[in-house]
Amino acid sequence: MQEHVVIVGGSSGMGRALAAELVAQGSEVTVAGRAPAKLDAVRRELGVRTVAMDLGSEQDIERLFATTGKVSHIVTTAADVGGAYQPIAKYDVAAARSAVDSKLIGPLLLAKHGAPMLEPGGGSIVFTSGIAAYRPGPRASLLAALNGALASLAAALAVELAPLRVNVVSPGWVDTPIWKDVAGDAAPETLSAMAARLPVGRIGRPQDIAAAIIALLRNGFITGTVLHADGGHRLA
Repeated sequence: MQEHVVIVGGSSGMGRALAAELVAQGSEVTVAGRAPAKLDAVRRELGVRTVAMDLGSEQDIERLFATTGKVSHIVTTAADVGGAYQPIAKYDVAAARSAVDSKLIGPLLLAKHGAPMLEPGGGSIVFTSGIAAYRPGPRASLLAALNGALASLAAALAVELAPLRVNVVSPGWVDTPIWKDVAGDAAPETLSAMAARLPVGRIGRPQDIAAAIIALLRNGFITGTVLHADGGHRLA
């Protein structure tokens, strides 16, 4: 069977870079996401299959796997975190619900409905967390908690779903469109300042994270692990 990878959140940023690299390597790729225009673009440009769905909807997740059939790997890079950045003294929980759905509940439901569709001898799931779990900043308390929870979720699922493998890639600061939500017009200046701090001397690129995810997909001896692709941010 040709390798078939499902990427939730694959129409932009890190997920799109992953889709492009996997297609270049000869894999079959299904990209799922919420934005029809972005899905149309990635389908035309990369030749992938696409499915419109909301990671916060269990019904949509069930429909996704009814569409894909058997798959080799499942990856989620989706993150709707605009409402997660708030000072704790004025925290609006309702505004942050989408972050909880996209970063934690959605990945859990992907495992629930996706695991039966994976190849038992070599299939895997990769979640995407982030540096906020290890170097949290002001206004990022919920995001830190969600990213940290993904490490625990992956460890538990690696035991429960064995021999299927479950891992996490934890990016540092990566130059993707999500920075528009985080820093607005100050994004370029913010990213430049961080680049000067990092041991590698630069901000991450989507292709860096794609390479880290592919390493987790390919290595059949890695499970229950967090792979840090953060340019040394935990040391800075």
